[in-house]
Amino acid sequence: MNLELLRAQAQTCTACRLAEGRTQVVFGEGRPDARLMFVGEGPGEEEDKQGRPFVGKAGQLLDRILEAAGIPRETVYITNIVKCRPPGNRTPLPDEAKACTSRWLVKEIEMVSPQVIVPLGAVAAEFFLGEKVSITKVRGNWYDWHGIKVFPMFHPAYLLRNPSRAPGSPKHLTWLDIQEVKRALEALPPKEGKAVRPVSQDPLF
Repeated sequence: MNLELLRAQAQTCTACRLAEGRTQVVFGEGRPDARLMFVGEGPGEEEDKQGRPFVGKAGQLLDRILEAAGIPRETVYITNIVKCRPPGNRTPLPDEAKACTSRWLVKEIEMVSPQVIVPLGAVAAEFFLGEKVSITKVRGNWYDWHGIKVFPMFHPAYLLRNPSRAPGSPKHLTWLDIQEVKRALEALPPKEGKAVRPVSQDPLF
């Protein structure tokens, strides 16, 4: 079993009601042996059209955040809790999330074997922390999930709704958070072939 075979199997998944309204399954993408994995909530409209995670406005902002921190998108792995777009971009229901994570996400993590996982938003954070959480309370803190370092951050969609860059704002905190992720990666034993650029001096996102 590898990621490509897992992706192919996911394309025909009908394990939950989300399969009924999707245009296509949006599986994870990125470096198959990435040190860093981002896990969002679920595909939006643009992702549902293209079949790729984080390609809409929130995904474009995530790209800028990564670029500002000197972490090329092509060096990370990006996926979601659920692989099919929830109707109207609503929050995935607990049974939907359970059906998708048990079949696909856990296997993605096993195959990629990242050193650090960044859950983006409360839905993703709740999966790794195992309880209902407020993203404002858990972001910026380190947790452990089966021996993998977990560091929740705000979802980029939340930053789009809160554009201020003032000290203490979500964007300001996200800049601090992504630099902390970068520092943690640099402190861990590198996976062969993984190189990251120095952190930018100014947040460009």
